Amino acid sequence: MGQHRRRTPRRRFLAPTLVTTALSVLTVAVVVVGTHSLSPRATAVASPATSAAVAPPVPGTPSVPAAVPVTGTEPSVSSEPSAPDPATESATPTATATPTPTPAPTPAPTTAAPTPADGPLGTTATAPATPEAATVGALFTGTVRPGNHFCTASVLHSTTGNLLLTAAHCIDDPSGVTFAPGYRDGKAPYGTWRVTAVHTTTGWSHGGDQDEDFAVLETAADDSGRRVEDVVGGNTLGTDEPFGTTVRLYGYPAGGEQPLLCTNTTGRQSAYQRVVDCPDYPGGTSGGPWISTATGHVVGAIGGYQQGGDTDDISYSAYFDHTIAALYQEAAAAAAS
Repeated sequence: MGQHRRRTPRRRFLAPTLVTTALSVLTVAVVVVGTHSLSPRATAVASPATSAAVAPPVPGTPSVPAAVPVTGTEPSVSSEPSAPDPATESATPTATATPTPTPAPTPAPTTAAPTPADGPLGTTATAPATPEAATVGALFTGTVRPGNHFCTASVLHSTTGNLLLTAAHCIDDPSGVTFAPGYRDGKAPYGTWRVTAVHTTTGWSHGGDQDEDFAVLETAADDSGRRVEDVVGGNTLGTDEPFGTTVRLYGYPAGGEQPLLCTNTTGRQSAYQRVVDCPDYPGGTSGGPWISTATGHVVGAIGGYQQGGDTDDISYSAYFDHTIAALYQEAAAAAAS
């Protein structure tokens, strides 16, 4: 559930002016219709990421990765490219009668352990105080105190150790905004970090594109010189992961002082939107991370369609693909400079 508002994306179309150029214009339209756009909001131009689990660039080195391949149909003039659909994926049989044991997936580079079983799928309760929950916190304007938080954010793993993930509709100006990871009952047990920069796509900043409702925030070191990831760890960004993924969904309700947690399997609301049924996620939970139970990667943030959802019981997220991977690289490069 988000901010109970939905912005209409700005769409641009190409049209021929001469009959003799109609064929070339149609060719251009086939390439651009339905693609996501990314250019700097206030920092250097970003380039697409190179892998599904996005690795941070080396500090001080410009990042110019290749585009992340997106599984789906090729774009056409009348349809947008489809994001990966788990229904079309199938497992490859082993070559021998005795299958080779599959190694355990590599955990995200964080001290966070998987959240213990928290009840049946699709139930919402107060999140237990686990290492993973410590990477999730509330965003405040001014003093960190009860009733003063407005959205949710989580620590995003990077070499700079100072990046956060949230929804773009939550914040466009970092002035006076503070992040408190693991916040509970008016207390910030791990400290607080000041937000210093906001990175969003031009699709969002110029047109409010719901398919690009995500933001990466930079934070300053705290008064002791500590970076936020050094204290609580961080979650690796996951891109192009199946829609039918089981996730742990965190969020801080605006009227509550403890984080919520719900585990359920996501679905496909549209080509670039995930949906999940988790009850009682009101305003304030926007920006809360969707953490895959299979990979430990963060694969969504409450936002997107209807800015997260017009009801408390259904939440949405923009699909994470090459667009957010490029934004992440832009933010990481800016934070390292």
